Amino acid sequence: MRPNRIMCMIPAGIAAGVFMFSSCQSGYSLASVEGGRIEVTAAWDASPDSAAVAVLAPYQKTVDSIMSPVIGRSARFMDRFRPESELSNLVADILRRSASAYIGRIADVGVTNMGGLRTALPEGNITYGNIYEITPFENTLCIVTMNGILLRELFENIAAVHGEGLSGARLEISRDGKLLNATVGGKEIEEAREYKVATLDYLAEGNDHMTVFTKVADADKLLPEKATVRQLFLNYVSEQTKADKKIDSKIEGRITVKE
Repeated sequence: MRPNRIMCMIPAGIAAGVFMFSSCQSGYSLASVEGGRIEVTAAWDASPDSAAVAVLAPYQKTVDSIMSPVIGRSARFMDRFRPESELSNLVADILRRSASAYIGRIADVGVTNMGGLRTALPEGNITYGNIYEITPFENTLCIVTMNGILLRELFENIAAVHGEGLSGARLEISRDGKLLNATVGGKEIEEAREYKVATLDYLAEGNDHMTVFTKVADADKLLPEKATVRQLFLNYVSEQTKADKKIDSKIEGRITVKE
C-alpha cells in the first residue's frame, strides 16, 4: 500500500493535532485532509509486499501446522442458504444432539442462524481450518426451556427471515415470511408443554431477529461450560471419523415455502 494512502486513513482530528504540534518547530500547517475507502480485495494479492511476507512467514507456518491436518471426510459440498441448506441442517443437528450431554436427552429442537456460518464445507477432506472458517465466532451452546406458545413464536421469527438452520421440526412458511404450519417431532405443538431448544448463546440473547428469547427467563437458559459451537462441530467430526463415517447432510424439506 502506498504511503500517501496510509495518510488518508488517519482521522482528521489526529492529523490536525500532529500538524499543529509540529508547526511550532517547522512552520508547517495543515492545508487539507482527504479520505476515502480502500477496499481490501484479492487484487492486492497480485503484488504482495515482500517485507510484510517475510515478517508473516514464521507465523503462517505455525498456523498452517495447526489448521492443515485432516480430521475427517465430507460426503458432499455443503453450503448455507435460506430457507434450508445442507450446512445449516448439519449444525442445527449437532446442537440438538450435543444437548444430550447436559440434559440427558436430545433437545426437541435445534436452531442456528445462517449468519453464524461464514463459509461452506467442501467435499472430501475436512481440516481444522475448515471448521474454524465456518465457525469463527466464540458462540456457545445454550439450551433454552420454553413452552409451546413461545416455541411457535420462535418459528414465526424464523419464518420472518425466510429460514434459519433448524433440526427436529418442520415449518411451512409463506413467501412474505409468515408461519403457516409447524410440527415438532412430527406432532403438533402443545401450548402447555415445555420444549428444550438447543441454540447459540448469541441467539438466546434475542439477537439476529430471534426476539422471542428475550421473553424467556435467564433461569430457563442453560449455558454449559466449554461448549463452543466450533468445539461441538469438531467433536462430531471426530466421532464420525472414528466410526469410519463421512460427514453428511441433505436438504430434507424442514422448511418449505408455500405459495
